[in-house]
Amino acid sequence: MSLATLCISLAGTVQAAPPALPGPIPAEVLEILDGDTLLVRATIWLGQVVETHVRVEGLDAPEMRARCPRERELAESARDHARRLIGAAPVRLLDVQPDKYGGRVRARVLTGGGADLSAALIEAGLARPYHGERRQPWCDGTGMG
Repeated sequence: MSLATLCISLAGTVQAAPPALPGPIPAEVLEILDGDTLLVRATIWLGQVVETHVRVEGLDAPEMRARCPRERELAESARDHARRLIGAAPVRLLDVQPDKYGGRVRARVLTGGGADLSAALIEAGLARPYHGERRQPWCDGTGMG
């Protein structure tokens, strides 16, 4: 049995892993929505460009649609810090995968200078490590931060 035949026969019984692109994929950042979401124009193949939202892998940053004033303040700081780190240079996307919410992808993001965006935001205290567990709130129980 050939490898192709084996793969075809297994395809009906084994669920295939979601597609992933190891990268690096060069991308121009069009907008930084918050500390963990970017809008990019990525070159995925010669002459093939796609615009998509990228969820930065490995971190949880406060949301701009905050539940309390403190979270909003942190979200603005995280977004502004990401803007400074990225600047005007293109970024590189690594390990690009579909995001569980659809409409965007998940990827590691390296700045033009080679810094890992996730690690830099975590080190600055503007995000927390995230690996798929339940997210913790940024506000205290009163909703006042």
